Amino acid sequence: MTEQTPLKLFNSLTRQMETFTPVHPGEARVYSCGPTVYNYPHIGNMRAYVFADILGRTLSFKGLKLTHVINITDVGHLTDDADAGEDKMEKMAAKEARSIWDIAEHYKQAYWADVRALNIRQPAQWTIATDYVPQMIEFAKKIAPAHCYELESGLYFDVSTVADYGRLARANTEEGEGRIEKVDGKRNAADFAIWRKTPQGEKRQMEWDSPWGRGAPGWHLECSVMSGEVLGFPFDIHTGGIDHREIHHPNEIAQNQAACGCGSLDVAAHSGAQFWMHNNFLVERSGKMSKSSGEFLRLQLLIDRGYHPLAYRLMCLQAHYRSELEFSWEGLGAALVRLKRLLMATAQVKAQCADAGYAAIGGWGQKIAPLMERFEAAISDDLNTAVALTLLEEVASMKKVPATEKLGAITAMDNVLGLNLLGLERTDLRLRPKAAAITEDEIEAVLVQRKEARAEKDFARSDALRDELAARGVEAMDGDSLGWEWKLA
Repeated sequence: MTEQTPLKLFNSLTRQMETFTPVHPGEARVYSCGPTVYNYPHIGNMRAYVFADILGRTLSFKGLKLTHVINITDVGHLTDDADAGEDKMEKMAAKEARSIWDIAEHYKQAYWADVRALNIRQPAQWTIATDYVPQMIEFAKKIAPAHCYELESGLYFDVSTVADYGRLARANTEEGEGRIEKVDGKRNAADFAIWRKTPQGEKRQMEWDSPWGRGAPGWHLECSVMSGEVLGFPFDIHTGGIDHREIHHPNEIAQNQAACGCGSLDVAAHSGAQFWMHNNFLVERSGKMSKSSGEFLRLQLLIDRGYHPLAYRLMCLQAHYRSELEFSWEGLGAALVRLKRLLMATAQVKAQCADAGYAAIGGWGQKIAPLMERFEAAISDDLNTAVALTLLEEVASMKKVPATEKLGAITAMDNVLGLNLLGLERTDLRLRPKAAAITEDEIEAVLVQRKEARAEKDFARSDALRDELAARGVEAMDGDSLGWEWKLA
């Protein structure tokens, strides 16, 4: 990292912007709460991983060796994302009449497909919860004597045994407690399950023997164990969606304090991580963000409607990760046009380099250097991607600058923003909607006739051909500066 542009990040634990200094000089260790693989992720879920990817890319841009871990929860996550209800994995397995292991594998692969489609870099390690159950049992055995008590339903963590429980959630702790399971015998309303016993007379598909009976680990236990096992306490940054800030992450922190024998959270490292970072919600007004709505908004639905997934990534970058982002089809369409413009500008620069016979990308000179400095300042200011994106566009549109310099700067910026500008062709963005009943060859044939009619000033025929296309779901884009000429509506 350069001294001129220190990386400043918002720490949810302190509610302050803080300068990032790695725990281990020269490297950054990051843990991100991953999905529970009981269903397809919706696009709001995927915003969390775009954010975590931008964070990781920024740390790499700053010259740090990145170790990024994302977990896959395939056991022990409850129906309301808090601490109550049936296990989501068991519930979906029963609903689909499939093995819980098959459910986990299917939805894990679906999530990984979305990760690839959004050009999210692979983490250093995916940690799968069921691979760490023995370590979870050992972790629970270590903290149980001083911090836990046993009830008929399982082993519970007593939140009064650690300092500053719930500090991360702040004033929302009481609201969060309203979503926590009410269990007879709990000492405190916020106490949570470390280990859940299988009820008498029942059998789960995923269950293990433990000192507290046969059963399965609690969701909160999993992340403490996997992050500590792979990254060691304290590590640098823990990320997740803002919904985790109210219950899941405070419970993780309590477990970490217990395992490390740590005291007050006035010292951030006592929480297990120096920084806790959370992205805000994606808001969709029709209610189709909820998975209970049937055809909820997942990435494949966007693709089926003809929108390239990287248009959604760009849409995420247009807002700060800590701000709510409202989803609309109009907004997604505008993001796609913006991506097309960037891709065409990059293609032009690449062509100029090829025409001149340049074999390598160059550095940049005095004209581009100030923009690169502003780019670094923006991304160093708590990942201000909205400003960084405008600076990328400014570089792409610069005149009288050597093509190799422009391409070098675009490459450096895109390595952070992850839009894959050098790997895509503009035709890659023209996706065929699933419901479209007309072929591209048919569209092009009608467009040729329209061009002929317009050249002959036969505007009546031209309009009739345009209407014919519209009736078949195609919008002819006369005068389109992007040169696309049509799009499927």
